[in-house]
Amino acid sequence: MKLSFGGRFQGYTAKKFQKDLISGLIVGIVAIPLGMAFAIASGVKPEYGLYTTIVAGILISLFGGSKFQIGGPTGAFIPILFVIVMQYGYENLLIAGCMAGVILLFMGIFKLGGVIKFIPRPVTIGFTAGIAVTIFTGQIANFLGLRDLQKHQDFLSNMKEIGVHISTINVHSMLTAVICLVLLILTPKLFPKIPGSLVAILISTVAASLFYPDKIATIGSTYGAIPKSLPSLHFPALSIEHIQSLIRPAFVIAMLGGIESLLSAVVADGMSGTRHNSNRELIGQGIANIITPLFGGIPATGAIARTATNIKNGAESPFSGIIHGVVVLLVLILFAPYASSIPLASMAPILMVVAWNMSERKEFIRVLKTKTAESFVLLITFLLTVFTDLTTAVEIGIVLSGIIFVKHMSNHLITSKVMPAPADTNEKVDAQIANEQPNCPQISIYKVDGALFFGAADMFEKTIMAEINDKPNVIIILKMRNVPYMDTTGESNLLSIVKHFNKHGGTLIISEIQSQPRQMLQKTRLDEFIGQEHIIEKTGEAISLALTKLNRSQCLGCKHFAFHECHHLSNPSS
Repeated sequence: MKLSFGGRFQGYTAKKFQKDLISGLIVGIVAIPLGMAFAIASGVKPEYGLYTTIVAGILISLFGGSKFQIGGPTGAFIPILFVIVMQYGYENLLIAGCMAGVILLFMGIFKLGGVIKFIPRPVTIGFTAGIAVTIFTGQIANFLGLRDLQKHQDFLSNMKEIGVHISTINVHSMLTAVICLVLLILTPKLFPKIPGSLVAILISTVAASLFYPDKIATIGSTYGAIPKSLPSLHFPALSIEHIQSLIRPAFVIAMLGGIESLLSAVVADGMSGTRHNSNRELIGQGIANIITPLFGGIPATGAIARTATNIKNGAESPFSGIIHGVVVLLVLILFAPYASSIPLASMAPILMVVAWNMSERKEFIRVLKTKTAESFVLLITFLLTVFTDLTTAVEIGIVLSGIIFVKHMSNHLITSKVMPAPADTNEKVDAQIANEQPNCPQISIYKVDGALFFGAADMFEKTIMAEINDKPNVIIILKMRNVPYMDTTGESNLLSIVKHFNKHGGTLIISEIQSQPRQMLQKTRLDEFIGQEHIIEKTGEAISLALTKLNRSQCLGCKHFAFHECHHLSNPSS
């Protein structure tokens, strides 16, 4: 795929650059505390979140497919990255991040950007809400200042740790966290132009440093001093064993990163009136996630909240995202030593608010209230995300959605017997007439409505087969105008019907078949087996053909008069 930069910067002026500069500055300031908080919650050092914000933020803006996308570490990745760090270690997280980048890159190159959009909404709401619960509960210990907790991969064990160590509550940590939380809530309401997270961290940090220094855990006391520059390039040791053991977590990172980035791009489109390129966005995400781990950064994706902030503050082009990364780099160089004084209790409310905002609680409740199969999928995905892991939750959620979809679609395939009105010219057929008027003993017409696929093909075959049991020489017309799709299973069932007809001397005629089912018959050569002359464009012509194949001796004296020609066929001399 050709990456052209001209279109996104066409007509770029100094005035637009000023707007990008202001927006990039604001988003960069917003991204600093979030980057550190997301890294800490993921089980790695806070500076790794800043490295991700800088490197991935710049690369996603340069190579991505959304004009206003802001990339970096996000809350959605926290449970996944934490488990990977716990199970495989930080170095292997970097390898998994690179592998995820390669997967995203190839997904973009092979134009699979649209495939991710087919993940059912109940599944995305379910795992997003589950991630939000995991993030929120994961910050309870830092909010309360609990000590000596063991970190576990599963939710219940971590909740048990909180219960066991609840007696170690630190009042100073709670006070710091409450100050931060109150400022996070009030600042956007009182001063909407000022980043609430920055104000909350600064004031709560100053309060802790002035009134009760050395009483609570800080970034410096827990993780050491934050370096004042980006680390040098480091290539993780890669082997076949690494690839085999990390392919599953890498795939999960890639899928979630792709979903999150494209959702963010859609939000950006809605806010700005632009249109993103989903395949190019995946390529940009892939490049960013391949290179960022070389600088020690964790996996990144599109950040919905920061992207929205970027647009709201007047961004004009991807330069705002590049500037946001440069701003974080300058802050890292100039103010890194001061970041070591930030209390972990100040980070906890920021992540709790992020979890609350990303939880999609209103959508969750709305879908749950429908009490449909989709609400069951939502609940199962949510519970599995919280109590097992995201991979299991998404896999089972998608499988359940697939089963429900197949069941739903199979119920919508209707094969009904129809007949034309005796006075009609045979062009229009109706099921009601077939029920009310005598049917022709030799010709049956069936109208097929719905997709003829693996979930419904067997019932279709049984319906038609029931018509020809003990009825040799019967002629059946299949009106397939309302069959939009046929898969190989549907084709196989149709082949079985044709063979059975041929064996019993019957005739099958197909009318008004659509292009996709017709192409399927051509690819399998079933159309030749049926006979090209038996595949008719109009139902009236199909009926006329069927009438030529009647056993005329059976028509003599017949009083059914199913077709307007029957009067003559029943009594030729009249």
